[in-house]
Amino acid sequence: MLTNRHPAFLAALWMSGALLSFMLMAISGRELSHSLTTYQILFFRSVIGVLVISILLSRSGWQQIRTQRLKTHWLRNIAHYAGQYGWFYGLAFIPLAEVIAIEFTTPVWTALLAFFLLKERLTGARLQALVLGIAGLLLILRPGAGVLQPAAFAVLGGALGYAFSYIQTKSLTRTDTPLCILFYMTLMQLPFGLVPSVLNWTTPAAETLPWILLVGITAMSAHFCMAHAFRLADATVVVPMDFLRLPLIAVVGYLFYQESIDLFVLAGAVLMFSGNLQNLRAEYRRT
Repeated sequence: MLTNRHPAFLAALWMSGALLSFMLMAISGRELSHSLTTYQILFFRSVIGVLVISILLSRSGWQQIRTQRLKTHWLRNIAHYAGQYGWFYGLAFIPLAEVIAIEFTTPVWTALLAFFLLKERLTGARLQALVLGIAGLLLILRPGAGVLQPAAFAVLGGALGYAFSYIQTKSLTRTDTPLCILFYMTLMQLPFGLVPSVLNWTTPAAETLPWILLVGITAMSAHFCMAHAFRLADATVVVPMDFLRLPLIAVVGYLFYQESIDLFVLAGAVLMFSGNLQNLRAEYRRT
């Protein structure tokens, strides 16, 4: 069978699931932003996440949540929560494509943090990716052109939060299972959203419940599908597919929210993509 002979084909199927999950999560986040605060969206996302991960742990074994690295889990989840807050906040105020494009700067900040915190070497390919990533970001934000939105800075801060959380995740994977990491992610981040939500509580309307379920489920399914894709194929196969999120979400924004397709955003994303792709190819040849 084709699927038995070509693991990359299976990886592409898993990435299709991840892309669909990310798009549905963006749409549900946009819909919920009309009636709920960002804190409430993240709170309900964590509640559903705890339930989903608990079901998975019941089948695979709860013993894997034992960890000696709670401090690292806390650091990771504080940063990851900040990343999520910036991402969901941006969904409410700026075009979907711009949110995704700014998020794609995460590899740039990850490389810089890895250099300063993990003492990883900045190769020529990594420096090229950094330069093209920053150039792409400037093209998207266009400082001085009168198009800069404050929400864009929230998304940019979110990308920095994601980058720091990735550094901690890389460290945690040496000792803890993916389900263990996801369990503490949902459990620890739950009170982060609960406390401010209670202080400014809005009871969700009945028509928002499907969106609440969708944002919680797709947040888990996106990472689950990506993890399987990385197990089946090299990063040089998987990561370029992730960049398909931008044109796909641009089409969604155009069809459902009448958002114009900004050529500067697309051009900036192409610069980021080319830098990341060259870096991945260089890493693949080196290893």
